[in-house]
Amino acid sequence: MEQTTRERIADRLREKALSATAIAAAFDLSTATAIEHVEHVAASLSGSDEQLLVAPPECSDCGFTNFDDRVNVPSRCPDCHSESIDPPVFRIEDQ
Repeated sequence: MEQTTRERIADRLREKALSATAIAAAFDLSTATAIEHVEHVAASLSGSDEQLLVAPPECSDCGFTNFDDRVNVPSRCPDCHSESIDPPVFRIEDQ
């Protein structure tokens, strides 16, 4: 039986950490759809021995990481106003 897109995304996140943009490129999806799939993958891991870990977005200029939304990429840093923001990165690990 063929795996669903979400199952394939989960398998890839078990192998290595990926940004939403990298997931979108690997599975021919929009970034918004990739984020939606990652959110569903996280929900499906509830009650299992695995967890979705999220490295938050980070300002490349000042290192700020305390963004309100840890999943989406903000347009600029609230601290230094730089637009050079590294996207969040997702991975699945055992708890």
